[in-house]
Amino acid sequence: MPVLESQIGHLRLYLLYRSALGVALLLMYFGFGRGPLGTYLPGVFTVAVHLYLGLAIIALIMHLRQVGDDQRQGQLALFLDIVLITVMMHASGGVQSGLGMLIAVSIALGSLGLVGHTALFFAALASLAVLTERIYSQVARAFEDTAYMQAGLLGALYFALALLAHRLGQRATESEQLASQRGLDLANLAQLNDFVIQQMRAGILVIDEQETIQVMNEAAWVLLGMPVAMRHYPLEESSPGLAEQYRQWLDTPGGPRPDFRPTAGGRDLRATFTPIGDDDSSNTLIVLEDTAQLTAEVQQLKLASLGRLTAGIAHEIRNPLGAISHASQLLDESPQLPSTDKRMIEIIQQNSRRVNEVVESILKLSRQDNPHPKPLVLGPWLEEQIVEIRQTHRLSENQLQKQIDPETTTVFSDPGQLRQVIDVLCDNAIHHFDRDLPQLQLKIAGGITVESGGPFLEVRDNGSGIPLDAEKNLFEPFFTTRNEGTGLGLYIARQLCEANHIRLEYLRQPTGGSCFRLSFPNPKRTRKL
Repeated sequence: MPVLESQIGHLRLYLLYRSALGVALLLMYFGFGRGPLGTYLPGVFTVAVHLYLGLAIIALIMHLRQVGDDQRQGQLALFLDIVLITVMMHASGGVQSGLGMLIAVSIALGSLGLVGHTALFFAALASLAVLTERIYSQVARAFEDTAYMQAGLLGALYFALALLAHRLGQRATESEQLASQRGLDLANLAQLNDFVIQQMRAGILVIDEQETIQVMNEAAWVLLGMPVAMRHYPLEESSPGLAEQYRQWLDTPGGPRPDFRPTAGGRDLRATFTPIGDDDSSNTLIVLEDTAQLTAEVQQLKLASLGRLTAGIAHEIRNPLGAISHASQLLDESPQLPSTDKRMIEIIQQNSRRVNEVVESILKLSRQDNPHPKPLVLGPWLEEQIVEIRQTHRLSENQLQKQIDPETTTVFSDPGQLRQVIDVLCDNAIHHFDRDLPQLQLKIAGGITVESGGPFLEVRDNGSGIPLDAEKNLFEPFFTTRNEGTGLGLYIARQLCEANHIRLEYLRQPTGGSCFRLSFPNPKRTRKL
């Protein structure tokens, strides 16, 4: 059975007591008036007290150096106490000297660390030693009064102290085992809590009153742009934007707070603050959520509702629309129609195609599958896509160029949906290009952003750009700046990007033209905090 810390502490106290007792007996015998010590057999007492002190010091040194078994050391020390103190008691005049009480103290201290019924065994041994000393004294006629009554009372005292000390020691051992088990449970619970926090998709931070970060999980570290300052650093050093949000929350706890971007090329985040702890140690729990993920969840609900709507649209609109379009085609084949009527037929067919495009776009949006992202090396992957885009839109190599630096830049996205987004952006640039301008120049550029270290992809053109009053509505459904458009292209591209956790935004170019940037999540491995 392993020795517990409490038992080791009891043994150390007992061994220290034995050394102190040996020194005290030696000083009293040789320096401060010996009293009854050694009055019957001085030589025997001298040998016994020196032997007792020497063995006590040796046992203490062995214990402090962790030599030998602690349980056996305690048993041996108690046995020597019983033997040597009994000898010193006999050399000092027997039970009347009062040295028998020292055996009682040794039994009380020694029994605290003993296991099982060993304490009762030593109590019985001590009682037998005292009784044997009395019998020997009577047979040898050493003393006039053999004091059997005092010897019997000492034996009873030994048993009582042994039982009491053993019980107290047992209680202390049980308390230590319970405390150890509870400490282990708390450690396991803390480890479990830390594991759960680390595995959460939302970013979790805990800061104290001095705005020092106490807890930060990997999700928070990634969302904040992988800062160098993490645990035990000021929040200001880790994310100035989040620190500003925290101070605004302190000033107006119930006020609205806009989303913020921790780094120039980072993602838009939403922070929620909750006070935790008591008044003496008030900490704050910060939950960070990626607005792109929140939007994606909302988008799933919107698509579910849109799917039910499009089923009715397909039945109620496409069938009559098909009949109208077919009738206009038949009417157009009539040879006797005047030119004005033919113009009307063209308008009917043109708007029928436009309505059909709207229906097709809505059906395509509602039928979107969940993304299946995988790693894509942008350089080789884009090379294949650009060849197809040139063929589809009849563009020369000079009109559509690629620039990826480095070529091995890797993103994590659904390849089919990413290709659809690029198609929409290229198609949008081609159809909105001003014919009065020089030849269209499209460029797909990408690489790694300096600010956040994440990959990006841009589709740039040399057109006239988008008017300022139209920028805020670019990604709204059915918003278009040309009569022939459906207004769903950029909206669908934004939804596809959000489903893949990609941020799509329009960047105004100081030199003219349009630029749509796709910012991808950082594919680097997150390190353990």
